[in-house]
Amino acid sequence: MTGISKSFPGVKALKKVSFDLNEGEVHALMGENGAGKSTLMKILSGIYTRDEGDIIYNGESIHLKSTRDAQGKGICMIHQELQMMTHLTVAENIFIGREKMHGIFLDEKAINTMAKNLLYKLGLDIDPTELVGNLTVGKQQMVEIVKAISFESKVLILDEPTAALSDAEIAALFRVMHDLKAQGVGMIYISHRLDEIKQITDRVSVMRDGEYVGTLITEECTDDQIVNMMVGRTIFEEPKAVSNCPPGAPVVLEVEGMNAGKMVRDVSFNLRKGEILGFAGLMGAGRTETARALFGADIKTSGKIKVNGKPVIINKPQDAVNVGIGYLSEDRKRYGLALGLSVSENSVMANYNAFSGVLFVKQGQINKISEKYVDKLETKTPSIRQLVRNLSGGNQQKVVIAKWLIRDSQILIFDEPTRGIDVGAKSEIYKLIYELADEGKSIIVISSELPEVLRLADRIIVMCEGHITGELPAGSTQEEVMILAHKRI
Repeated sequence: MTGISKSFPGVKALKKVSFDLNEGEVHALMGENGAGKSTLMKILSGIYTRDEGDIIYNGESIHLKSTRDAQGKGICMIHQELQMMTHLTVAENIFIGREKMHGIFLDEKAINTMAKNLLYKLGLDIDPTELVGNLTVGKQQMVEIVKAISFESKVLILDEPTAALSDAEIAALFRVMHDLKAQGVGMIYISHRLDEIKQITDRVSVMRDGEYVGTLITEECTDDQIVNMMVGRTIFEEPKAVSNCPPGAPVVLEVEGMNAGKMVRDVSFNLRKGEILGFAGLMGAGRTETARALFGADIKTSGKIKVNGKPVIINKPQDAVNVGIGYLSEDRKRYGLALGLSVSENSVMANYNAFSGVLFVKQGQINKISEKYVDKLETKTPSIRQLVRNLSGGNQQKVVIAKWLIRDSQILIFDEPTRGIDVGAKSEIYKLIYELADEGKSIIVISSELPEVLRLADRIIVMCEGHITGELPAGSTQEEVMILAHKRI
């Protein structure tokens, strides 16, 4: 791939990127979230078409218009989010759309035999007649690989393939990859896990901000070299040099030994009055899952929570709201807003009881409080009657913030507060977070953008695979965060 560029409305996702892959090679593709890795691979797998550049495959220039084009050439991508039909069998998933027919009927015997041969070829002990929904995630991953191999693939793209696998399943995946490598299959391996990169790959290429940075020979490079290439961009937002949290500020939230599924493992931390506590980590680190478990959106299996020194039980979001915790979800349109309702209706949504009379809501009071927070937050809207779906992303976020301020939440969790928001609106959100902290609100900020965490946080908690791997003070560097973000416990 040479000189590959791709733009989306308002975003230059790829800028003349180059990448190459040899036969029988495992080539790692690394970079921070948003670096452009997945976009580049979606072009190679036919999901996106390139704006400019060339793809040379076996010496021939090719133009891929669809995934079917790519599969026909022997190029397949296995996505991080598995695309399986769980109600169908293993064999049916492998040959979906290419079924063997016996007259007008599906020839199940034939596809079962074909699937069995492919599974045997890769040394996999999986019954082709088993429903995919009954398999572990690791075995589902193997079925995806078998499906790709059924196209006689010579190029296999694996996007974060071990994110949800156990150590035993990872070992089985690597064994299969070694076998495929010996058969001449070239593999592109997208991962944040440095230990796996060093174990399975031959070369490492790094992308940053939509551009190609460089390529290293895996056995000749160090972890620090890779990390420096990944985070070496200029930081336009100055990181916070020192904590602004008042010295000796009281602890308002204590979490001890919280567990929730695979992604929240023995998590303990505290939050002080007026503090901005950052949560950093790579995709799949467990940051959002920790927030959701704390807020009662996901079930906790164990753990203790104290608010202002008093033990509380939070089994559902309403419990969290009642003790003064507000949660601004990373997906505000799905979880934070009712897009078909007005600014005023969304603003009081978390506190409707306070504005309800015997038979009717107190519309005058709702209008007054909504106008107050539109002015306070400088929300750009023609009126409080405007439907929220018609506002920009930044102003939608301000409506969500207003909702929790009207509720008078003392602890606010901002999950990816500036996702999908333009640069100008980002600065407004940052200013607002600072002002809330100055007013005595206690804030947790979860962000995949390291410069954002470094700019905002008085203290930074770093997570990796569901565990807290370290805590850093204000003034820490991107490199220090990334080292902890790759530290497996």
